Amino acid sequence: MSSLDLAAIRAAHERIRPFIKRTPVLTGERLDTATGAALFLKCENFQEAGAFKSRGACNAVFSLTDAEAATGVVTHSSGNHAAALARAAQLRGITAHIVMPVGAARSKVRNVGHYGGWITFCEPNLTAREEACARVSRQTGATIVHPFDDLRVAAGQGTAALELLEDAADLDVILCPVGGGGLLCGTAVAAKALYPKIQIIGVEPELANDVQQSFRAGRRIAIPTPATIADGLRTNCTGEKNFPLIQQYVDDIVTVTEAGIVAAMRAVWEALHMVIEPSAAVPYAALMEQKIPVAGRRIGLLVTGGNADLDQLPWLNPEVEPGLRMG
Repeated sequence: MSSLDLAAIRAAHERIRPFIKRTPVLTGERLDTATGAALFLKCENFQEAGAFKSRGACNAVFSLTDAEAATGVVTHSSGNHAAALARAAQLRGITAHIVMPVGAARSKVRNVGHYGGWITFCEPNLTAREEACARVSRQTGATIVHPFDDLRVAAGQGTAALELLEDAADLDVILCPVGGGGLLCGTAVAAKALYPKIQIIGVEPELANDVQQSFRAGRRIAIPTPATIADGLRTNCTGEKNFPLIQQYVDDIVTVTEAGIVAAMRAVWEALHMVIEPSAAVPYAALMEQKIPVAGRRIGLLVTGGNADLDQLPWLNPEVEPGLRMG
C-alpha cells in the first residue's frame, strides 16, 4: 500500500470485519463530572487479543498474497502487536515469528504463546529489535509486518475511529495514544475525512516524547529507549511512513506524567470498573492534567488495550501515594 485515505480504511474494515470485535463506546457520569466534558471511550481493551492492534495485524495478514503468506510473517513488538499478529497468522493458517524485548510484560508474552507465535527475545532497544527481525526474515523468508510503520497496519488501526464516529457522532476532539504513530495517523486520516473540523490530538508520556519533539521540529527526532510505565509507547522514533500523515492531519501532540498515567488507570477502574493498561490511560491522563481545554466539549478517547500485569495496577499497591487519587 503506497497511500492512506478513507477508502483504504473502509476497505480494511470490510476485510477484517469477520476477525475483530466491534468494541463498545462507553460513557460514565463520574468521568464526565470530573472533567466537565462529555467523554466517549472506545474500548479496544475488549478487542480480540486485548488491544486495537488486532485491527492492523489482521488487515496486513489478510492483504498478503498466497505466495507472500506461505512463508509466514515476522515482527518485533513489546507485546500487543506481537499477540495480534500471532493471532492473525493463526487465523490464516500461517506461521508468525515474533521478536520481543527481554523484560516484556509477562501477560503479553503469554498472549503471544497462546496464539502460537514463535518468540525470539532480544535486547530492549529498537536497533536490537529491528536487527533480530531482519535476521529472522532472512532465515525463514517471512514477510515483515512492522508494528506501526506499515500503511496496511495503519489502515486497519483507523477502523477503530470509523466505529467511534458512527457510535458517537459530532465529536469535537479525539485523543489518541501515540507510540510509533500507526493508530494516530489512521485515526486522523479517517476522522478528518468525515469531520474536517474535528481536532485530533496525540498523547504520549513525557518520558517518551519523540513524536511531540518531531511534530514541533517538523522532522523525525529519535530519542533513547524510554523508561515509561506505558510499555506500548516505548518507541524511539515515529514511523517514516506515518510522520507525513501526522504532520498533515494531526492538530497537536501533548504529553503526560508517569504519575498522571497511574492516576488515570485508577480513575477509570474506579469509575467504570475496567482494567486498562498504562498505554491506554494516557488520553484520560491528558484530561486530568488539563493539557487541553475540555469544558463542555464532546471528546472521544481511544482506550487502546487492557493487557496489564498485576504490577502495573497501582491501586493494588498500598504504597502508592493517596494524593494521586481522583474524585
